[in-house]
Amino acid sequence: MSAFIPPDELDELIHERVRLGIVSALAAAGELSFTELRDLLKVTDGNLSVHSRVLEKAGYIAIEKSFVDRRPRTSLKLSAKGKDAFKRYVQRLEELVKKQR
Repeated sequence: MSAFIPPDELDELIHERVRLGIVSALAAAGELSFTELRDLLKVTDGNLSVHSRVLEKAGYIAIEKSFVDRRPRTSLKLSAKGKDAFKRYVQRLEELVKKQR
């Protein structure tokens, strides 16, 4: 069997490496600060910002800006839509892996 996975079989918004990292980390942690997520994924501020905006625009994550001890804090968490999309993504990956056996 071929290891090729047709692009239309996986959610393209999640499948990109950094976005998959964002969604996976948020699924595990519930909520993370921008800094925590940046450090966890080992990406630049700009890279994380661009990918976060793509996921936010799609409705997969919620980004909240606030102040903690007079310092700005940006928090990210998965939305209900994002949780559902990630669950479908993982299920689809599992199906594709089973096909390859």
